[in-house]
Amino acid sequence: MKTITASLLATLIFTGAQLSAQTRLEVAADGSAKFKSVQEAIMSVPIGSRTNPVVIHIKPGVYKELLYIQREKRFFKLLGDDAATTVLTFDLHANLTNFDGKTIGTFRTPSTTIDADDFTAENLTFENSAGPRGQALAIRVDGDRAAFHHCRFLGWQDTMFINRGRQYFEDCYIAGHVDFIFGGATAWFEKCHIHCLGDGYIAAASTPYDASFGYVFSNCTITGEKPETRSFLGRPWRIYAATVFLNTEMSEVVRPEGWNNWGKAEAGKTRYAEFGSTGSGANPKSRPAWSKQLTKRQAKAITLKKVLGGADGWKPGTNGLVPCAR
Repeated sequence: MKTITASLLATLIFTGAQLSAQTRLEVAADGSAKFKSVQEAIMSVPIGSRTNPVVIHIKPGVYKELLYIQREKRFFKLLGDDAATTVLTFDLHANLTNFDGKTIGTFRTPSTTIDADDFTAENLTFENSAGPRGQALAIRVDGDRAAFHHCRFLGWQDTMFINRGRQYFEDCYIAGHVDFIFGGATAWFEKCHIHCLGDGYIAAASTPYDASFGYVFSNCTITGEKPETRSFLGRPWRIYAATVFLNTEMSEVVRPEGWNNWGKAEAGKTRYAEFGSTGSGANPKSRPAWSKQLTKRQAKAITLKKVLGGADGWKPGTNGLVPCAR
C-alpha cells in the first residue's frame, strides 16, 4: 500500500473542498422543487465563482420560458438528467412584429441567451419551436469558456448563434435547415451528431480575419431528415469564415461540392478544410478549389489545446462539477 504524502493529502482535501463548495438549486416544472421556473432559479443567485459554482438541477419537463444568463453570472451550470426529457424552449421568430409594428429580427429571437463566461450545460435540450417561419434561435452564446455536454439543439433556421468567445460541444445533437450553426466564435464540436432537416447549409461562420480558428468538427456524424435532403457543409457569413471537418462521417445529405461561396467573389479568403471525411457525402475530388483537403500532418496539428487553449490555457472539463475548469 502506497503512503499518502502530505502534498497528496492536501490536494485531496482541496479537491474535496472544491466539490463540496457549491450553490445547488433545484427546478421542477411540476412544482415539487423550490423553483418552478429556470429563470427564477438563475436570478436567485447573483454570481458564482470557481470555488463556489452555481449548479442548477433541472428535473424532467418542458420549460417554456425565455432564459437569460447575464454577464455577471459566471460559473453557472444547468444540469438535467436526460436531454430527451428536459427541454428548455420558446418560439420567437424574426418575422414577429414588435409593439411598434416592426419585425423583431433575428437577434431578438433566442430562447436561451448566455452572456456570462464559464458556463456549462449538461443533459438538456435547447429548442426554438417556431419551425419554418424564418430565423429563430434556440441559443445565443456571447460568453467565453462555455461547455455543453450531451445536449440537444433543436431549431430550423439559425438554430445556434455562437457569437463570440470559445465554446466546446461534446456528444451533442444539433438539428436545423439553414445556417443552423453560425457566428464568429471559436468552437470545437467533438463526436456531435449534425442533422439536416432540409436542403440548406450547416455552418455559416463569421470568423474574424485575425482569429486562427473558427469551427472544428471532430469525429462527428452528419445525417439528413429524408433520403433526398441535400445540404452544404457551410457558406461564409463573413469572408474569412473558418470551418474544418476532421474524421467526420458524412451521409449522402452532403452535396458533392460540399462548400458554397454565398455568391461572394472573395471565396478564396475563406478557410474551409477537411481531413478523413468518410461516407457517401465525402467527395474530395468534387470540392471547390478554394477549399482544402488537409494532409495528415496538418490535421494532427489541429488540437483541442491549440484551438481553445488561448492565453489562459482553458481545458474544457467533461465530468467535473466546477464548470469549465482550466
